[in-house]
Amino acid sequence: MQPILVLKSIKKVYQKAERSVEALRGIDLTINKGELVAVVGPSGSGKTTLLNIIGCLDLPTSGSVLYDGRELGGMNERELAVYRKENISFIFQSYNLIPVLTVLENVELPMVIERRRSRREMRERAMDIIEAVGLGEMAGRLPRELSGGQEQRVAIARALVKDPIVVLADEPTANLDSHTAEEIVELMEAMNGTRETTFVFSTHDALVQRHAHRVVTIRDGQIQKDEPIADRRVSV
Repeated sequence: MQPILVLKSIKKVYQKAERSVEALRGIDLTINKGELVAVVGPSGSGKTTLLNIIGCLDLPTSGSVLYDGRELGGMNERELAVYRKENISFIFQSYNLIPVLTVLENVELPMVIERRRSRREMRERAMDIIEAVGLGEMAGRLPRELSGGQEQRVAIARALVKDPIVVLADEPTANLDSHTAEEIVELMEAMNGTRETTFVFSTHDALVQRHAHRVVTIRDGQIQKDEPIADRRVSV
């Protein structure tokens, strides 16, 4: 297996009023290319903080993050922005769709920001991924016209449209009923299998854990367990 992300001795301390709060307390974690990793733990355990640091939405107080062997801590703001744009996509539990844009326009947005494809290429690519998540007939609809599960499918399509190496998903099934949640997880698992996209979830959902290659348990900012699921190990 090929490591894609290596975290070494990651600590994160927040200042709240006159006291310090340790969100992460020395995290060591390796994530391999093509893995589907579930990060679990109670609220306040540090799951979201960990994802934010992997995605460079936040910086560690100390320790190092290596992406494909490169130390992210040595990058300036512009380089970090390029890292996020070219390698990382995010799926949030609140979907974060732009309400005045159609499904198609929401999915096109990451490519518009990248400015690496023609208008026609963006439209074709976006439609391909929208159809892949089962929403081909809804490309012209606005987010308010969709169900929660459909909105999450759009968020997944938007995350995958630029072929990211790593997708970070923060509680992606939290607002969904069990049937829709299972469909969403199976969709992401299929994308993981066909595209070798690496997925890292923070989740309370046992359903997500059952589909993972590994389950990493965090409590009080420290890893308590890191358990591979034997019959789901990747061989990339």
